[in-house]
Amino acid sequence: MASSTSKASSAKSKSKKAKAAAAPSRAEQARAAAETAVDLPVGAVLEVSDRVADLVEPFSGRGAAQKQLKSYGTQLRRSVKRTERRGAGARRKAATEARKTRNRVEREARKRQRRVETTLKRNRDDVEQRVRKAIDEQTSRAQGLVDQVSDQLAALRA
Repeated sequence: MASSTSKASSAKSKSKKAKAAAAPSRAEQARAAAETAVDLPVGAVLEVSDRVADLVEPFSGRGAAQKQLKSYGTQLRRSVKRTERRGAGARRKAATEARKTRNRVEREARKRQRRVETTLKRNRDDVEQRVRKAIDEQTSRAQGLVDQVSDQLAALRA
């Protein structure tokens, strides 16, 4: 029984040692944080210094500065021309799309107008035909009544 207890305590102490070796100590964590706190601003200063040197280098002499300014002017003109071309292309494309849309809408409106006019004409023709038929029927009926009344009057006179 004693040997199993010593094995268990031995296993516990080995696992504690493994965890201690795997996890950094507080001192190591503090040292790493301090290094980061120092390294970050130093690196930022060096980066800014490099960028300033890159900016200032072309202007080290009057001739180099004039050459660099001319280059900037050329780049700016090219950029403006490129932007202008893109804007003109976009404007033309928008105008084309607007024209296509306008034509499509007008075409659909004309089509609907023709459909309405056709339906209206057909309905008007149907109504006129029905009215003529009704008028003819009423006229013949009235004529029949007039003839009947005329016959009855003639019979009374005779």
